[in-house]
This record gives sequence, structure tokens and C-alpha cells, in this order.
Amino acid sequence: MSEERHFQALRLLQANPDLSQRALARALGVSVGSANFCVRALVEKGWVKIQNFRTSKDKRAYAYLLTPQGIEQKAQITRHFLKRKEAEYLALEAEIARLRLEVDAQRDHAVDPDHQPPASAAAPEGALNAVP
Repeated sequence: MSEERHFQALRLLQANPDLSQRALARALGVSVGSANFCVRALVEKGWVKIQNFRTSKDKRAYAYLLTPQGIEQKAQITRHFLKRKEAEYLALEAEIARLRLEVDAQRDHAVDPDHQPPASAAAPEGALNAVP
């Protein structure tokens, strides 16, 4: 499972500890099986602990709580994610600037379709119909 997927899952679970795996899967854009795999990986790493709602009639209801290690890892991944997104943003800004220059250059060299060439540059009358 990718670091970005773990980051997204940690964010979602921290904000919504009682999120079902089905809802988590929907939010992550993955299958329920993939969401389960992700949650199990986070539990195995010690970043998330699962707590059963004892007061709930539905014994399948769980709370996914970030551990202190999970909170630290989320902060570390957030810093890494932010750094990468900032680099992507700067690269995108540079690409946009290059494209704008290219469009401006093309516009400066474009031929105006309504522009008529001077009479001296026009082909002699009948030249198009002449056969060699």
C-alpha cells in the first residue's frame, strides 16, 4: 500500500474514528478489501488501534484510533507530502510560464486570415490556371 494511501487513510480515520471500512473504501476510491488491507497494515505498524463499541447493538461497529506513533507518522508523512506537492506546484508553474511564452510566440507569428497580401506579392492573374 502506498505512502499516499496510508496518509489519506490516517487523515480520514483521525477525523472520523467511527468510519466504517465501506465508507473508508469509498472515500479512498478503493474496494472494501483494499480498505481492510490498508487498515490492517496501519494496525500492524502500530499507527492505528481498533476499539469495539461495547455499547453498540451492532458488534461490528469499531472505532479506529490513531496511536501516538500513528499521530507522529501522520505528521511526518504530512510534511513529506507537502514538500512533494510544493515541488510539483513549482514545476507546474514553470510549465505554465513556458506554455504562455509558446502561445504568445505563436500568436505573434500567426497569419491573419483576413489579411490580404500586397498586390506585388499576389500571383499574376490566371497563374493558377496556367498549364506548363
